[in-house]
Order: sequence, then structure tokens, then C-alpha cells
Amino acid sequence: MTAAERPWRTAATGLRLLVRVTPKASREGVDGVSATAQGPALAVRVRAPADKGEANRAVEAVVADWLAVPKSSVSVAQGGKSRLKTVAVEGEPLRLAARIEALAGRAG
Repeated sequence: MTAAERPWRTAATGLRLLVRVTPKASREGVDGVSATAQGPALAVRVRAPADKGEANRAVEAVVADWLAVPKSSVSVAQGGKSRLKTVAVEGEPLRLAARIEALAGRAG
């Protein structure tokens, strides 16, 4: 995956992921990388509706589970009321980036 195809960028305390959320989906999970106007984003499906932050909490839980990190290390940093969100993941950036790259190839 080239840098232009990566839905993440490194930050001081971890990574920032661009995600495109589908609320009220029939199943939860990460469906790989999709193209958006803001660049590549992880396609994340959640069962929760986009109401009172329910979908945001579900996105945090799905991403944490997908990356096998504690839920407390994942938070929606931007785009709380949008389908396109920036999700902050705390941890060692290189390890997280390698994990995302390996998982994104198998998702979908």
C-alpha cells in the first residue's frame, strides 16, 4: 500500500485514521479501504444509528476490536456528526500502521 493509498497518518501518540461510517448496517466490521473526497478511508459498518453519539461509540468499539487494542485508546477526534470521521488511536505508531496495513488487505 503506497502512502497515497493509506487511510492513516502518524501522530505524536499514535495514529489518526480517516474512516467512512455506515450506520444502521446489518453487521459490524471493517470492509477495507474506500475512496472518498478527502482521500482513502477505512470503510466501517456499525449497527448503531447515527443518534446521540451511538454510532461514534460503536465506531470506536469496532476499530478497537479490529486492531486488538483497548477501547480506551480509540476515540473519534473529528467529524462527530459526519460519515467521514478522524479516529485517533493511541499506541506505538509503527506497530499500529503495520497492523492496519496487514488487516486492510484482508478486510472486505
